[in-house]
Amino acid sequence: MKEIMMVGAGSVGGYFGAHLARNNSHVSFLLRPKTQAAVAKNGLTIRSAIGESFTVRPPSASNPQDLPQPDLIILGVKAYDLNEVMDQIEPVLKPDTTILTLQNGVTIEDTLKMRFGRERVVGGVAIIYSKIVEPGVIDHYKKGMVTIGELMGLETPRLLEIKDLFKEAGIPCFITEDIRKAKWEKMCWNCVFNPLTVLLNDHVAKALDVPELKPVIATIVREVSAVAMAAHRVPLDGEMPEKVVKWSQELRDIHTSMYDDWKAGRPTEIDELNGYIVKRGQEFGVPTPMNEMLTALIKGLLPQESSDEPVVVVEGAVQQTLRFSRKHLSQLALEYQISDVGRVMPNMRGTGVKFQGILDVVTLQPGVDHVTFNSQDGKYSACVTLEQARKFGIFLYEQDGGDFPFERGGPFRLVTPGLGDLCANVKQVGRIVFSQGLAQDTRPPEACAEER
Repeated sequence: MKEIMMVGAGSVGGYFGAHLARNNSHVSFLLRPKTQAAVAKNGLTIRSAIGESFTVRPPSASNPQDLPQPDLIILGVKAYDLNEVMDQIEPVLKPDTTILTLQNGVTIEDTLKMRFGRERVVGGVAIIYSKIVEPGVIDHYKKGMVTIGELMGLETPRLLEIKDLFKEAGIPCFITEDIRKAKWEKMCWNCVFNPLTVLLNDHVAKALDVPELKPVIATIVREVSAVAMAAHRVPLDGEMPEKVVKWSQELRDIHTSMYDDWKAGRPTEIDELNGYIVKRGQEFGVPTPMNEMLTALIKGLLPQESSDEPVVVVEGAVQQTLRFSRKHLSQLALEYQISDVGRVMPNMRGTGVKFQGILDVVTLQPGVDHVTFNSQDGKYSACVTLEQARKFGIFLYEQDGGDFPFERGGPFRLVTPGLGDLCANVKQVGRIVFSQGLAQDTRPPEACAEER
């Protein structure tokens, strides 16, 4: 195995790849453009608290075809990046290229096997505590070892060759006859301490030292063990909960990779860890309520994915700024929904909700008596009393099961049948602002003069 391609230079790929590259000029890195630019300029730096700190300057690229064709590819990226990485590496595979994965999760090897064939895949488990400081700089705190194994459990010449590569780089490497079991044992640890350190906003020690969490930890591990047996026929030790706690004692003062990702605003592997346990548990009839709760809580803490779906923002003198999409408006109380606005607005077609339905959700500050509806472009606004909006306002948000058409004043349009068409007919509403007293109003003075 002459040419080695490390995919990723994060906390795992960066650490192990840098050590492999330190004395081996045939190690190259496939990286994202931002990281690649940093490594090309400054090199890849490992700052270790327990070993030697150093910088290497290996060949790197964002296109695998710009690197030497690999005999061995080592995957050190997050599990959720696997599909993208497989598309990248496929064009550069030799007939005998081996793929070693050091990723979290228990599905990686099977996914690689289905795409590239069993004969290419070697499973691996990385045990390390390190984190990304900035692109191209990794801080290393504890551990730094790998366990590898063939999917069929054999000790093959290529396993011994990979072991020697790590050994020559100063990295402890062990061969196991049951890599699937090793992956599931790490899965048990990951499913406990990754989410708990996030929810507790603390180190592993906090989860270990709260007495009430001991049965919680045991339940999480037992759920994982049950899914391992049901879905993969991998029997784990009945003392697995105790083993997980025991293994964690020397890692008491660490944060987890999920904690670091959460703090940095990066995506987490919750779907590949606890979320996977929930999904497979449902398929095989294995109850996993604790993992289900952890998955939901972690997702609740994560920034919501950006969306191109139109929203109207509710702000001003309110306790909390809110954003309503078409879906949110459709879920307001049924008693306020108007399935056919044509019944109250002739020649108008669409679905709306009475403004009272929005008011039921919004918590207003004391003294609020006016509300202003602003168009998206900021050129038009109508300010009415809170009572007028409550009594007459209808918010149109849908037509024929889709967005309310822009050419008809959508995606959100305010109409006020009973107040008169000029009084508060605002097209393309983008913001709803509550206030004490009259606020911005661009309507002509003669419009609906009785309300002023």
